[in-house]
Order: sequence, then C-alpha cells, then structure tokens
Amino acid sequence: MLKYFRRISKMGKDNGELKEYQPLLKDFKEPAQQIKVPSKSLLLAVCAAGIGGTFQYGYNISIINAPTKAVQNFINQTWTERYNTEISTQVLTLLWSTIVSIFTLGGLVGASVGGTLAIRFGRKGTLLFNNTFALLAALFMGLSYPSSTFELLIIGRFLTGVNAGIGICVQPLYIGEIAPRALRGAMAMGTSIFITGGILTGQVIGLNELLGKEEYWPILLSTICIPAVMQLLILPWFPESPRYLLIDRGDDVACNKALMWFHGPDKYHGEKEDMERERVSAIGIKPKKPWELFTDTSLRWQLLTLFVIHTSQQLNGINAIYFYADYVFTQAGIPADKIPYATVGTGACECITALTCGLLIESLGRRALIIGGYSLMSVCCVCFTIALTFQESSPWVPYLSMICVFAFILSFGLGPGGVTNILTTELFTQTDRPAAYMIGGSINWIAFFFIGMIFPFIVNGLKQYCFLVFLVICCLVATYIFFVVPETKNKTFLEIQSEFYSKKKLIAANGTEGPLLSTPM
Repeated sequence: MLKYFRRISKMGKDNGELKEYQPLLKDFKEPAQQIKVPSKSLLLAVCAAGIGGTFQYGYNISIINAPTKAVQNFINQTWTERYNTEISTQVLTLLWSTIVSIFTLGGLVGASVGGTLAIRFGRKGTLLFNNTFALLAALFMGLSYPSSTFELLIIGRFLTGVNAGIGICVQPLYIGEIAPRALRGAMAMGTSIFITGGILTGQVIGLNELLGKEEYWPILLSTICIPAVMQLLILPWFPESPRYLLIDRGDDVACNKALMWFHGPDKYHGEKEDMERERVSAIGIKPKKPWELFTDTSLRWQLLTLFVIHTSQQLNGINAIYFYADYVFTQAGIPADKIPYATVGTGACECITALTCGLLIESLGRRALIIGGYSLMSVCCVCFTIALTFQESSPWVPYLSMICVFAFILSFGLGPGGVTNILTTELFTQTDRPAAYMIGGSINWIAFFFIGMIFPFIVNGLKQYCFLVFLVICCLVATYIFFVVPETKNKTFLEIQSEFYSKKKLIAANGTEGPLLSTPM
C-alpha cells in the first residue's frame, strides 16, 4: 500500500495533482517508527526471565572471588577437627580448585539438558523449574558452615552450575522468541545485560563493607536464592513463548493470546504471519536432537559459526581477566587495597557497554558490532602487552595498563559479549534452535573450563606476553565473521537460513569458498 501511494505521488509531482495523498505517506511511516520502542509487557518479560536466568550465571562467576581466604580457612579448620592435623597446601589447593571449577562442570550438564527441557516443558516452564537447583544450592552452601561439611560447598557449586547452564541456554530462547523482528537484537541484549548485571552485583555484594567479611561468607554464597525466589514470584504472570505454542505445541489460540499480551491486539499480526510461514516450513519436522544437526549438511556453516563464536567468547581473554583480576591489576601496579574497587569498576564498565550495545545493535547491525568489538580487543591486547613490558619505566605506565583492561572490557561488551547469543538465536529455525543452544552452551562451558585451567600456565610461561595469544584468537574470529556471517538485522529466521543455503549452492556450483556477504534489505 505504501509503494502504491509513493507511485501516485511521483505521477502527480510535476503537475501538482494528487497532493491530498502526501499526508498519507507520513501516516504509513509512523507505525514503523512506533514499533521500534518495546512495549512495557515485553520489557517486564525480559526482566522476569533474566533475574533468575543469566543473572545467576554472572552472579556466580564473580561472587566466589570474595570469600576465597575465608572458605580456605574453613576447609583447614574442618580438616583439623576431623583428622587432628592441618591440611597440606596441595590438598587445600585441590579442594578449593574443585569448589571453583565444579561450577563449569555443572554448567556443562545444564547446557546439555537445557534444550531438551525447553522442548518438553516449554521455555517458561523450564526457567521456573530451573530455580529448584538454585534453591538447593543455596541450602547446601548455607548449611556447610554450621554442619562443618565442606563437601556441601562442592555440591552447592555444582548445582549453581546446572542452574546457570540451563538459564543461559533457555533464557535467550524465550527472549528471542517473544521479541518482534524489528527489536529482536535489542531485546535479546537482555541476556548480556543480566549477565553483566550479575557480575557487577556479585562484585559489590562481595565488598568488605557489605558481605565480604570473613564471618559472612555462608550468607554471601546463599544469596543466590534471592533471584530464584524473585523469578518464581514474577515469571508465572507472563505467557509462554508464542513461537513455542504455535510451532511446537500447535496451540493457535494460546499463541494469539500470548502475542496480544506481548504486542497488543493491533500490532501482533505481522509477527503471526512470520510464525505461520515458519510453521508451514516445519510441518512434519520434529525438533532435532544435537547429533541430528551434525548430520544435516544444510546446517554446516551455521554449526561452524556456532563453534567459532562460542569458543572465542571464552578464549578471547575476558574470563581470564575476571578469574585473575587481582593478578592483572597487581601486575599493572594497582595498590592491593584498591584492587577490589578496581574489579568492581570492570563489572560496571561491562554492564554499561552491554546497555550501550542494546541501543546500537538495531542501527549498526550485528556484523559491525561483533567485528568491531574483536578488532578493538586485538588493539587492546597489543597496547596492554606493551604497557606491562614497560610498566617500570614511568609511574604513569601502570595506570595505562589499567586503562587497557577497561578498554578491553568495553570492546567485549560492545561486540562479542552482546551479539554472540543473538546470533545463536537468529542462525537457526524453530526446530533446530533448542539443539543449537545445547551445542553452543556445551562448547561455551567446555571452553570456559579450558581457559580456567590453562591460563595460569600461559601466564607463567609467557609473562606479560600472555595476551598475545588472545590477540591471535580475536584477529582470526573477526576475519571469519567478516567473510562468512551475514547481517541478520531485521530479517526473518527463514531469510537468514536462505542466505546460508545460497552460500552452499554457490560453493557447490563454483567449488570455491567464497565469502558470504550480507544482502541489503
């Protein structure tokens, strides 16, 4: 209709006719501008899903750093009471490492079952059920001190990992499926915003002025129950994912009700048409298992992209900075009593950049942000290495090192930190998406565990040149995305799938690996 009036306007432009149609063109432009603002219902749904979802992931990553010495003293005291001898340094280190790293094993288990649970119980149902693991973990870790049983800490940390693994798998599914196409990227940024918000909250709560004192560590570790209780109280008031209701359950009535709830009774028809097209394309196709994706040759490029972006998200150096923040700031020359506040500053920096990315992603697109992010991170790695090498040459150089750390975090938040989960949602259709999240989540947690284990050896072997390893990774990933990944902004899932299919046909015809460039909308 809009094109029709434009054609009429052009016909009457020279002779001044049909001027009365000019205002109609403006009227047709207004809805497109209005739909770019998410409704209050959508924003509240994102908050309800995020507080007990990826918020827990970020919170549990950072919260374990504050009570390190207190928990080690508790283990030593318990060991002495049991065996009438002090624990050896090697055994203490092993137990503490187990408490920290068992979180990643639990995350891997959670990511492995998250997609299956999302298909069986729905996105919303799985998020609600997932809070059971957080409540049990809070109970076990809270009882560890009064019962003098440090083994409960290991069990509790494993359960927090399961909770985080399921949450980081299912929450992006839910948010990505309830968001309108024009706002899919901005809405999906809720995943990253809540991760960074969880990291920042854990860092603040762990300060000595709050729950960071030695006697408060059982309470500190048990606070993970608060987000779980909040989600159990809030999320039941929101509908299930409309795409899940229509395509997986075949419940057209419930889908319409959910769409009207999220988008309003006069704005949901366009989203329903997209869902109907995807439903028709999925007729007779059951949701796939992870191993079935590997046997589907039409998904080869999507799976390769999934592997690259999720592996690089952990191996680009960002988690190394958080796990070893004290070491990095000490090497940068920051005084010991200022390090906790500098660490809080890193969390605040990433949280702000996640919010900024949410504002920019629909205007700049996914490709520009993620390629730009990895490129800036590469520059930061070079500058940080140079600053550490010459940190004793001048009193201002250590502060330059700290600036490089903040710049690295800012670049990560603007690019890969925000865009990776969105791409996972957009590269796959409804029947493939849960399995894709299971694969991507598993890759993420394995890489998370790998970098946590290998980074100390990289530091000991390469010293200040350790970030050159991450430089190579960032450059390679930016190059891969530039040549392979299309722009997905404002495209339907079927259109994105078609672009990858076109690349496959091009390679089959030419026998070459040509670049997959974005097509204009």
